[in-house]
Amino acid sequence: MTETWAREEICRVGKSLFDRGYVHATAGNISVRLDDGFLITPTDACLGFLDPATLARVDSTGQQTSGAPASKTLALHRAIYGAATAFDAGTRCVIHTHSTHCVALTLKAPGAELLAPITPYFVMKVGHVPVIAYHRPGAPAAADEVARTITRHGAQGTPIRAVMLERLGPNVWHDTPAAAMATLEELEETARLALLAGDGVQPLAPEHIDALRQAFGARW
Repeated sequence: MTETWAREEICRVGKSLFDRGYVHATAGNISVRLDDGFLITPTDACLGFLDPATLARVDSTGQQTSGAPASKTLALHRAIYGAATAFDAGTRCVIHTHSTHCVALTLKAPGAELLAPITPYFVMKVGHVPVIAYHRPGAPAAADEVARTITRHGAQGTPIRAVMLERLGPNVWHDTPAAAMATLEELEETARLALLAGDGVQPLAPEHIDALRQAFGARW
């Protein structure tokens, strides 16, 4: 992954998410882990109108070296990389959005996880999505809690690719911006299905989940 390619891919994915309504206004951010630092979208930037040349460039210690001022969620992104790479060494991209249906699920007494295993592709492509109790945007405590949650799930043998910040939105991560975007899409669409179906949705049976583990390596 070259830096030039990463810059272009961040902008391509940001525009795709914006054009299709997965992000709005200046909500959301995208980062990529480079070999010697990070790229991240600027603070208060609209993901639909990013410029590759003005993305924030940050060194491995978190100090900005070029570009527009980095998103206030930089600490959270760095915490995710630090924890997730212990279980998925290829983790290179983090995407955060304020996706409507995911956020809606946290507005009424959220549980420990955002969603039950209600569809096979949610189990296969997303997996467990722990809910992180509300903190203000950019709060250091949120980054610490997310890192602990990633480590706990990984140590239990069920590495995760997403967490849900209560009342704010999901953070997802994967090895490329395109793969992270696909994970986000599957998560948001599953949340939409859950809301459309209403109360009483039945999760997949344990034997069905086990079959997904056996056939596709689902991490549930």
